[in-house]
Amino acid sequence: MTIKDYLWDKKYLILIYTITVLFTGTVISIGESVAVNQSNGLYVIEVSMLLFAVYITVDFIVKNKYYKRLKEISELEGLDWVNSLPIPASSEQRIYNELLQKQYQAINKKLSEYQSKSIENREFITMWVHEIKTPIAASKLIIENNLDHPSEEVLYSIEDEIDKIEDFVQMTLFYSRTDDFATDYIINSINLEKVVNECIKRAFSSITNKNLSLQLKNLDLLIDSDEKWLGFIIKQILDNAIKYSAVNGKISIYAESHQDEVTLIIEDEGAGIKEEDILRVFDKNFTGSNGRKYVTATGIGLYLSQKIAQKLSHLITISSDSGKGTKVSIHFPHWNDFYDV
Repeated sequence: MTIKDYLWDKKYLILIYTITVLFTGTVISIGESVAVNQSNGLYVIEVSMLLFAVYITVDFIVKNKYYKRLKEISELEGLDWVNSLPIPASSEQRIYNELLQKQYQAINKKLSEYQSKSIENREFITMWVHEIKTPIAASKLIIENNLDHPSEEVLYSIEDEIDKIEDFVQMTLFYSRTDDFATDYIINSINLEKVVNECIKRAFSSITNKNLSLQLKNLDLLIDSDEKWLGFIIKQILDNAIKYSAVNGKISIYAESHQDEVTLIIEDEGAGIKEEDILRVFDKNFTGSNGRKYVTATGIGLYLSQKIAQKLSHLITISSDSGKGTKVSIHFPHWNDFYDV
């Protein structure tokens, strides 16, 4: 509030005071020629009191009207009453109105984010329940069809389906933690080969069932990342490579060391990705033309992986030749550049 605003708010009081002073001055000036008696003094006091009473009455009527309107709209449900606030009659009321409007906008923004997140969570849970039914049903079917002649191949098939269930459960856990990511990660210097081998071990059944060959090269490098979250990212990319590879296919996993970064590359010779789908593979729930051919595609894995990678200051890039294979690269900036990302 400026002095100008303050004086404008007190304009009626200043007006009354000015009239009173002028009136008193007039009576005194007259008194120079005519003796001022007691009745003249009482007259000045009575007029001053009358003017003050008029000011108080008018001020009460104006403010009472404003406060009555406030009371009426405060009884309305919801928050839309903020848009019905009466026109402020003073700078103070205007400031309060502006504060209420800002709070209203902030609350609406929070509600919108909450509703959006609630819808997103509901969609994810619906997708998750639908997808997890598939490996459960497949496991039951495998067991029922092989009760009389179990074999090592059957056990691998069951283990593969159990691994899928475990992956879905893990995906849910990681999905639920992404909003609190800042309190759930530790950046350390970790061995890339160790993380990759752990992911391969968890995907062993799927690799065996498709009789895939793995080519590992130049992985004994140190990178700056969080081992748990990075393991999730690599496992998601590896799962996609396995899923879209043909039986007896090949997957190459290797790293390249550059001046400013280390790059982990997972390359398959599978179905590949169509050119029109490349730019959307990281969009939530996007499965593309390949996803429609494979019922286990959820459109969540790469979305989560890129989201987590960005929070770790990594970057995932994809190049592909439809029908010939896909190359996924994870870029890790060196420690010296890590805080500049």
